[in-house]
Amino acid sequence: MGIPRGRPGPAAGPFSTIAHDPDALEAFYRQHVALVTRFVARRVADPHMVADLTAQVFLAVIGSAHSYRPSRGPQSAWLYGIARNVIAEESRRSASERRAVGRIAGRRLLDEDDIARLEERIDAESLGRAAYQALARLKEDERAVLELVAIDGLLVKEAAAALGIRPGTARARLQRARRAARQTLGGLPANDTRSAEVETTR
Repeated sequence: MGIPRGRPGPAAGPFSTIAHDPDALEAFYRQHVALVTRFVARRVADPHMVADLTAQVFLAVIGSAHSYRPSRGPQSAWLYGIARNVIAEESRRSASERRAVGRIAGRRLLDEDDIARLEERIDAESLGRAAYQALARLKEDERAVLELVAIDGLLVKEAAAALGIRPGTARARLQRARRAARQTLGGLPANDTRSAEVETTR
């Protein structure tokens, strides 16, 4: 997807080159792959699927580089937004043949060392994954903000950028989600307190 004609690209500068410069894309990948892998591992427990989804995120980055706007938040928040969409799309897939092809492709790409490293990452993110699964009972729009703040450690304005909503809307949804979490789940993920404290100091 190219930049619309007659409009300046919001991703002006070196970042915009990742869509057509393999070296720039590789540098961006190396800088952010651990962050994206942790994000996916908090939501997926199969190492092959973690590898597949992480790769899909960076493929999506190529087509979405033009949409990044530094004024809306850091690259990490933008990446989280893309990763959420990739994971959501995967969860909507219902054709067993399509899922099988993806899993087989992942197994061809991974060697034993790759699998061991991903299993370690998945184990390290087990608490976050449990919290993510527990929050599934909340409303989707409110849950999304709470996940990004409480589990993934984003500030509210960064979560808003990841979700493509206004910071004020994100704050309102976060308050409702925290209230619902207390009532429904009996508490919040431990990381939520730290994130809230950070947010109030910025």
